[in-house]
Amino acid sequence: MLTEKMIEEIKALDNLYPDTRSQVMGALWVVQRARAWKLTKTDLEDIAALLDISPVEIQAAATFYTMYNVIEPMGRYHIQVCQNISCTLLGAENLIAHLEKVLGIKPGETTADKKFSITTVECLGSCGTAPMMQINDDYYESLTPQKVDEILQNY
Repeated sequence: MLTEKMIEEIKALDNLYPDTRSQVMGALWVVQRARAWKLTKTDLEDIAALLDISPVEIQAAATFYTMYNVIEPMGRYHIQVCQNISCTLLGAENLIAHLEKVLGIKPGETTADKKFSITTVECLGSCGTAPMMQINDDYYESLTPQKVDEILQNY
């Protein structure tokens, strides 16, 4: 269920985007931010009802863009590994294999303690510093398995 604060923030989008379809991404962001960077199926349904838009359209936006997290359950830290051509050529597959080994999960899964979730994404816009990954809102570039280990120690 959306909180009153979330509803107020979403309704404030009316001033910026008179067409409710243009409010979808902002509404998803408002709810995800309030929910510790994750969205549930119920959240998507509630946003759809509030904006009077089909739940399928809300889900399509939430699953298309990599900035929205809809894995259930989503770990506290969402690791997104870029697998576009630049990252793949420079070792993304090795990073994914290393993360699988270290965390004991595959992309699309969450650790038993709900600390980490891994997904692969098509592009995070950092081709010049490939391979790279994003944890929540933080970018990590020019990665090696050893650098990944150092980064994970901070989480």
